[in-house]
Amino acid sequence: MRCAIFGGSGGLGQAFASLLLARDDVDVVHVGSRNPPVSNDVRMHPFHFDFRDEASIEAASQAIGEGGPLDLVIVATGILQREPDVRPERSWRAIEPAAMEEVFAINTFGPALIGKHFLPLMRRDGPCRFAAISARVGSIGDNRLGGWHSYRASKAALNMMMRNFAIEMGRRNREAIVVSLHPGTVDTGLSQPFQSNVPEGKLFTPEYSASCLLSVLDGLGPKDNGGFFAWDGQAIEW
Repeated sequence: MRCAIFGGSGGLGQAFASLLLARDDVDVVHVGSRNPPVSNDVRMHPFHFDFRDEASIEAASQAIGEGGPLDLVIVATGILQREPDVRPERSWRAIEPAAMEEVFAINTFGPALIGKHFLPLMRRDGPCRFAAISARVGSIGDNRLGGWHSYRASKAALNMMMRNFAIEMGRRNREAIVVSLHPGTVDTGLSQPFQSNVPEGKLFTPEYSASCLLSVLDGLGPKDNGGFFAWDGQAIEW
């Protein structure tokens, strides 16, 4: 199995890469980041990409594509806040265009560009999976609290991109699966400022969350193409 992980320097991305490299059915794991990680495992192939530079994503796709079709692509990137300029908005009064643009650039535009350049590399003659890490708060139907406008909207838009990609990929390969995934609340830098509100037992290590999500991906079938699934395998309302 040939895999590509985007966001390899983050907690989830690192966990995905480590878990995949521990599997006997994995031949190579391409791990991308602005600062690519280093590993002694010859099956891990680091590469550079930057969401602000589409050319870097295109160059990565060309290099990786030379090795043959991909079986699994996971986009494990995201931003919730970046002090002092980007913070979750508690009210519409806090919306700032520049901050919103940055959130969308990383949470929506970047994964869309990865899809543009990497979906054509996916296997066309058998099962393959393309997944992006989303968030339950990106569910429009599940939204009862409001707030966090940029983050919620960027993840909702990401979910729509994945649904669109799923439809298009289904025309190329009936066994292709494109989905959004909710990892739960993971103990990473993204969630750290908000962990005090997490119920006991619901703060996951990156390794646990990534393991759950890989199990979810392994269990999906063609009927699940275009879906939105949580770490426990439950479908999430759009």
